[in-house]
Order: sequence, then C-alpha cells, then structure tokens
Amino acid sequence: MRQDLAMSQVHLRIDDRLIHGQVTVVWTAQLGVEHLVVANDEVAGDEFQRMLLPQAARGLPTSVLKVADVRSWCEQHRDVRVMVIAKHPEDAFELLRGGLDAAEVVVGNAAARPGEQATRLTRWVTVTPGQAQGYRELSESGTRFVCRLMPTDKGADLMSLLGKKGM
Repeated sequence: MRQDLAMSQVHLRIDDRLIHGQVTVVWTAQLGVEHLVVANDEVAGDEFQRMLLPQAARGLPTSVLKVADVRSWCEQHRDVRVMVIAKHPEDAFELLRGGLDAAEVVVGNAAARPGEQATRLTRWVTVTPGQAQGYRELSESGTRFVCRLMPTDKGADLMSLLGKKGM
C-alpha cells in the first residue's frame, strides 16, 4: 500500500446509499472531511446521478468517479481530507487492491442486491460468499473492516461477524 495517501487524509466507507444525511452531517463533521468522492463505475456513468449526488452533499465539494480513477484523484489532492464512498464492497476491494491506503474501512450499509444469496451480519450489512472471501483476503493484508453506521457507534469487527456466521 502506498504510504503517501495517508489514512488521516483518506477515509473509506462502503455505503450503497452513497450520500445521505448521516454522511453529510455527522461523518464529515466528525472526520473533518473536505471533499466527498463517490466510487462506482455505474454511478459515474449515469449523468443524472453525477448531477444529483453533489446536490445531496449540502455544499461539500463532491466528485463522482469510476473506481479506477479514484486513486489518481486522491494522489492529486493529497492535501485534502477526503471520504471515499464505495457503493459496493467490490468497489472498495478494487480500490484497496489498486493501492488506496486505508487501514480501516467503515462498512456503513451493504444490502443484498437482487438475485444475490447473502448472509445478514447486522441489520444493515449483508455479505455474499464472494464478498466474504474479499474481506478475508484484504483483512489478511492488514485492512480492518468495521461495521458502523454512525461515528459514535461502538462498531463491530466484520471479521468476527463473518466467523460467527461460519463464513
């Protein structure tokens, strides 16, 4: 992982709801976030969502990018405190494998998608077998995944939850 993308500058969150009140009011204030980056290829390719999401950010500068473009954007904005919001776990996995440095990833909301066979870990987090494998692989390389809706929540270690479900 590249050390020049400091954890103190880039915060990675998985949240399929993308930009909403918990993010724009609570998380950004708690972390001192100066810019939001939405990371998902489908969303980045949708002109309507690219227009709507920055409006939902309540004045906070926002970029909607393809996953492959996020690392480069972060490298060009090293002096900015950024929250990257990955729509799906797979987006976060791609970011981490591509060198985005995040020692901890907050899993805020990850609902099952239609047609997926998923196991519920918490009220707001479900995991498919493939996602469980991705979480394990990245956890073994040093990334910590914590399920947490709000910064004031205690949070639950995702790997422990996977173990309890036999995943």
